[in-house]
Order: sequence, then structure tokens, then C-alpha cells
Amino acid sequence: MRQCSAIISPLVINKFFASAEAALADIPDGATVMIGGFGNAGMPAALIDALIAQGARDLTIVNNNAGNGDTGLAALLKAKRVKKILCSFPRQADSWHFDALYRAKEIELELVPQGTLAERIRAAGAGIGGFYTPTAFGTRLAEGKETRRIGDRDYVLEFPIHADYALIKADRADRWGNLTYRMTARNFAPIMASAAKCTVVQVRETVELGALDPEMVVTPGIFVKRVVKIAAPLQKAA
Repeated sequence: MRQCSAIISPLVINKFFASAEAALADIPDGATVMIGGFGNAGMPAALIDALIAQGARDLTIVNNNAGNGDTGLAALLKAKRVKKILCSFPRQADSWHFDALYRAKEIELELVPQGTLAERIRAAGAGIGGFYTPTAFGTRLAEGKETRRIGDRDYVLEFPIHADYALIKADRADRWGNLTYRMTARNFAPIMASAAKCTVVQVRETVELGALDPEMVVTPGIFVKRVVKIAAPLQKAA
């Protein structure tokens, strides 16, 4: 796999990319890709569309769900680019592309409870080798996993989830890659950014250095490699 890098010169660090296509050009077949979003909230739709156009196949996707309707992650599944998905909620009413693929045995599923999913991602970014959780003990999700009794409760050993790439959406970014988010649209984005080798961010607005209040920066630029400004779609008149 080619090394992930930002545009760096001796005098300036500039993580802005001209297009989503350029930012995703080196994603190879077989990569593990985290995709932010809670349903459509915070989903980096423009980056997903660019990934579909880029053509990488046999991907392992880490996401909260398995896509909605026919756009975004669902479109990536429809294009049959995904070999395996790790998620917590694959069977909502409009996840018909995942449903069809799974019934045809054309996609693997690793079902992970939502809190466990978040903690496994966070553990990867924090350098934690594993953790014990009572969630899923005594269920099929714990089959084959190490268990341990601590105090008066039984726990399951879970391991971190690392990724080659993370595709996330933020609100604003400076050229060093410092990020702010819009309310709950941040959801999984900050922990995914820290758990991936290369984080690519879709933002609404890019700003000059110093324009972001440091107290409002949720994801520092050390976790970000590439930033793409995507213009907000025009709103139709009522």
C-alpha cells in the first residue's frame, strides 16, 4: 500500500486537496475503511461517491449501520465494492441493498453492539490492546471470545478496530487539518480519525490558520491527512 501523506513543503503544511477524487486516489483494493455518520447525519456523501468512482473493491467497511436507501454507503454496497461490513444496526427499513447482498451470501457481517463498536474504535486510537465489557456476554456475539469474571460480573474481551482510511465529515477546517463539527453530526468522526492511518475529511468551509477558536477544535490536525471542501447543495425554494 502506498504511504498516505498530505501536501507538505519545508515552509508550509497544507492538507487541502483540490477534489475528493484526488484525496482518495490511492485507496487500494482490500483496504479497511471507516465511514463516519449516524444514518445520514455526518455521513461524508461526497467522499463515498468519489470512492465509488475510484473503483476500489473488496473493501472492509466500518460504520454504524449498513446504509440508507440508494445513496451514500448504500450506493457503495449496491456497487458490490464491499467484502465485509462491521456495524451495529444493519437491518433498518431502507437497508435493502445490504439485505439483498447478505441473503445472497455476497457480503460478510460482523455485528457489534453500538457502544462496543465505539469503544473498539476509540481503543485503536488510544493504543489500547483490548478491553473487557459485559455487553453481549452470554449471547451469540460472545461465541469464541475470551470471557472473564471480574467482581460479580462476567465480561467479554474485545479488541480494537484499526483502519487504513477513515472518511469523515466535519463543518470547518484550517490547512493544518484542525476540525470543528456541527452539533451531533460529529458522532463517530473524532474517534475514527484517531483510529485510521489516513483520515480524509469532507468539510463545508475552509478557513485561515487562527480562525478556529482552539476551544472549539474537536479533532486536532495531527489525526488528519487530507481535507476537501465540498460546497453545500443549493436549497430548493419552497
